[in-house]
Amino acid sequence: MENPFIKLDDVSFSYESGEEGPVTVLLPPILKHINLEIAKGSFTAILGHNGSGKSTLAKLLNLILFPTEGKIYIDGKNITDENMTEDDVYEIRRKIGMVFQNPDNQLVATVVEEDVAFGPENLGIKPEEIRKRVDEALETVGMSAFKKHSPHQLSGGQKQRVAIAGIIAMLPECIVFDESTAMLDPKGRKEVMDTIERLNRENGITVLHITHNMEEAFRADRVIVISDGVISLDGTPQEVFSNVEKLRTVGLDVPQVTELLYELKSIGYDEIDYTETDELKCAKMLAEIIKRRGSGDPE
Repeated sequence: MENPFIKLDDVSFSYESGEEGPVTVLLPPILKHINLEIAKGSFTAILGHNGSGKSTLAKLLNLILFPTEGKIYIDGKNITDENMTEDDVYEIRRKIGMVFQNPDNQLVATVVEEDVAFGPENLGIKPEEIRKRVDEALETVGMSAFKKHSPHQLSGGQKQRVAIAGIIAMLPECIVFDESTAMLDPKGRKEVMDTIERLNRENGITVLHITHNMEEAFRADRVIVISDGVISLDGTPQEVFSNVEKLRTVGLDVPQVTELLYELKSIGYDEIDYTETDELKCAKMLAEIIKRRGSGDPE
């Protein structure tokens, strides 16, 4: 990949044991020699069971955590360089925004538009520019009508969209969504996923969506599966989800549509392409197979 926006070079990470003493004791590594490149403007989903290391990876990219071994490059800059200044760290965090699982932990003001303005204000942006950014960010996430509301009176999906607007107003080049839909109901998840997709497709923002939801991962251009600290699978959704047995061995389910097609193929429907992920295309394929079999045409 030419000039990746994010590059991990042999990155490992271990948490400290927490035991007091003169010598730091590291726990077994939760990430092990990760090599990874993410293209600018891409939409990548990162899957993994609880404890696999996917959220740790997210925190490494924003310098919340620092790798035990290896190097991380953001937009060509080595962010693991020991000579990094506070200004350097500040600049990296401006490039990569993060949206976490619980929106209540990211909402700081009593009015929606004030909450969205909080980040730009801390960047020292001029008031007229902040006003412009807040309006544009709320428009982007479809929350303009709620700008005078209290964030705590909103639904879970609406709160998360306000949290996303707060990140957008800081004009990041990349946003990492760390289990950002995990606490939402189906309606809220759809609202947030539609927003994520629009940010990537229309605004060109590089997106890393860390999740354990297969249907959400379907919507990405690329899916990476992390298991026990290593990259287990990496490819398009079709390539990754066609590895049904391997996904099961690393503790992940497969999307319902893939599961259905896989089971049909296993009982004799050999003509089925169970790597198809689009539900409407799958329904059409099954209808054609049933029609063909019913008419007695050769398979």
